[in-house]
Amino acid sequence: MSAIPCLRYRNAPAAIEWLCSVFGFAQKMVVQGESGTIAHAELQLGHGMIMVGSAVETEFGRYMKQPDEIGGAETQAPYLVIPDTDAAHARAVTAGAEIIMPLKDEDYGGRGFGCRDLEGHIWYVGTYDPFAVGNHIDCQPS
Repeated sequence: MSAIPCLRYRNAPAAIEWLCSVFGFAQKMVVQGESGTIAHAELQLGHGMIMVGSAVETEFGRYMKQPDEIGGAETQAPYLVIPDTDAAHARAVTAGAEIIMPLKDEDYGGRGFGCRDLEGHIWYVGTYDPFAVGNHIDCQPS
């Protein structure tokens, strides 16, 4: 099983370029839509992936809002495990990201920062890897 976040952007082609250059995503698949839109894109980062599409009126899209439509709020934020967060932070700043949580060493381990991309989506980038040995707690369903 897997969990794959899906994000929508008004300018999905620009968002894909930004996400690849700033965070190091690789384009696995990009399906063009009408009028320069993106019908579906799969961006891979290590063993993880996100899906990206253009913010257009669809059955799925009518349930989603862009951050600027709800006062800049988000109801989710992807977490990226990136070994060199200092370099990722520098790229994000250079690419125009709004840093909302400064680069810092975390009490629970790792180093990270939070930012908004060019359309206001929130991303948290850190070195803490919950899949690494010793970084997990076994949970039993109730």
